[in-house]
Amino acid sequence: MTTATERTGVRDFIAFEVSLEIVSSLREVIAQIRKHEASIAAQIVRSASSICANLAEGNGRQGKDRVRFFRIAAGSAEETRAHLRVARAWGWVRANEIENTLRLLDRELAMLWRLTH
Repeated sequence: MTTATERTGVRDFIAFEVSLEIVSSLREVIAQIRKHEASIAAQIVRSASSICANLAEGNGRQGKDRVRFFRIAAGSAEETRAHLRVARAWGWVRANEIENTLRLLDRELAMLWRLTH
C-alpha cells in the first residue's frame, strides 16, 4: 500500500511528521511514568496520539473544518505538554528526559498556530 508521502512529487506534511517524532520521543518516558501513575501515562498516550490523528484528518479537509482539526491537535499538544510537566513536578521523570519532547511540542504548537491564524 502506498501513502501520499511515498508518491513522487508529494511533499511531506511537516506538522504531521513532527507529531510522529513527538510520539517516538515519548516511548521511554511513558514506560517510566507508567511505573508511578498508569492513568497519567495512558492520558499522555491518548493526547499525543490525538495530535497525529487530528493533523492527518485535518490535512484531508478544507476550509473551517480543516482549521477545527488543527485547533484540536493544538489542544492535544498543550495537554501532552501539561501532563509531562506534571510528571516532572511529581518527580516521575527528570527535566532532561522530557526536554526533547517539550522542544518538539513547542515546534508543533508554533506550526499549528500558523495553520490556524
